[in-house]
Amino acid sequence: MKFLLFLLLSWTLEASTLHLATSTNPARLNPILATDSSSSEIAGFLFNGLVKFDKDSKLIIGDLARKFYFLDNKTLIFELRDNVLWHDGAPFSAKDVLFTYQTLISDKISSPYSAGFRFVQSVKVLDKYTVEVKYKQAYFKALETWMMGILPEHILRDEENMMSSKFNTAPIGTGAYKLEQLEFSKNIVLAAFDEYFEGRAKIDKISFHVIADPMTRFLMLKSSQLDLGSIEPMAYERQLHDDFFTKFNIYEKISLSYTYLGFNLRLEKFKNPKVREALSLAIDRQELVDILYFKHAQVCSGPFLPGTVAFNEDVKVPTLDIKRSKKLLKEAGYNDENPFEFEIVTSNSSPIRPYAAQILQHQLKKAGVIVTLRVMEWQAFLNMVVFPHEFDSVLLGWGLSPTPDPYLFWHKDSDQKGGFNLVGYNNPKVNKMIEESQSMINREELGEKWREMFKIITDDNPYLFLFIPNSITAVDKRVQNVTPALGGIWHNYIQWEKK
Repeated sequence: MKFLLFLLLSWTLEASTLHLATSTNPARLNPILATDSSSSEIAGFLFNGLVKFDKDSKLIIGDLARKFYFLDNKTLIFELRDNVLWHDGAPFSAKDVLFTYQTLISDKISSPYSAGFRFVQSVKVLDKYTVEVKYKQAYFKALETWMMGILPEHILRDEENMMSSKFNTAPIGTGAYKLEQLEFSKNIVLAAFDEYFEGRAKIDKISFHVIADPMTRFLMLKSSQLDLGSIEPMAYERQLHDDFFTKFNIYEKISLSYTYLGFNLRLEKFKNPKVREALSLAIDRQELVDILYFKHAQVCSGPFLPGTVAFNEDVKVPTLDIKRSKKLLKEAGYNDENPFEFEIVTSNSSPIRPYAAQILQHQLKKAGVIVTLRVMEWQAFLNMVVFPHEFDSVLLGWGLSPTPDPYLFWHKDSDQKGGFNLVGYNNPKVNKMIEESQSMINREELGEKWREMFKIITDDNPYLFLFIPNSITAVDKRVQNVTPALGGIWHNYIQWEKK
């Protein structure tokens, strides 16, 4: 530990380098395969979609597309920028868009993002810089689907195995930064792309230091070894002093994410709804928030986030009721001589979740439930537990789009290899509602359908919805031009400067 700190403290802080930390090695720096947070974050600097959200995450604006419009509710036209280059100098064109789509729908990959293209009937190149997308039916996320990073056809067209391609660790994109160095468990360096179509980023390099230990990340931030970092609420409240705030600006907002305890519904022990309800009633969610987050989080009441049209404010957070919890467990065949037992598995990539698991273990014990805990390294957790569905329960979180897509998490067809329906949820009524909602374009009707889904899913207890944390970000005051917006601080990062 001391040796690691010595190395970290010995770094030279170049004025033109933005120093960040990531808790894990990126699995694949390929936008269509990046499912872990480290890969997604880094790939976001390397690749562009056809469109993106504006700074307030409300409007969809052009990215690689300079213009886009619907000819009718099933035909979408993209007019692409003609001044975009790949990092190797090759020109970007419509054939790259077609190639990315063909790859996503092929059997060569396993990607949860493929589901977003399930309603596409055809993608056609009209000319070098124009793409026509025809849908089988009207689709409420037709535009948002094309926020997916676009791949270079000229590099990958002959690739036989995309899942294990060297491209995944040596990517070529169109983004504001290109990959310069990748040292697993040490450092990932991105360099500004001189020919970026929106203008060269003002900060020359972004250096991601792979640091699994949250305390080391925190100490590095305090000592200005990092220019930007997230701060846990306990550290914010108890471990920061005036000198820190003279060096850093603080940006705090509710995150577009929630944390949950998900049950493996494929297992017999979790198929009884009385058991799931009993576990829910044994949890004091507000106590979790108070202990772990102080005032920097709120209790989560269901699968869609507050402030969206999908949020159902009539659904209330379950009230702690140990007496009823024990009664339901008894009705399900469990008692002091035959207690309900299960394991919670989580990752140490988040400093909060192992503590949350311990609190859940303590709370559930009051209802006679015996909980064992397992905390794992992130990649092992994903590859050995989450994706193979080898768990009783997982303590995890989802980052969500401002426009939710219930299909990804709650439809039975997403319960497959690479899918995000990790717990195996399958409610025929919800499946049908999701299918009906996909073609709804009227936002009021769509919102009404989502709010009904919200209640049904919450009543089913496939997850215990726990809390929605705030995002607390500290940025060194030497980093200039940071302009916070409803969508966060990163929307104008190419304009940032480091003094």
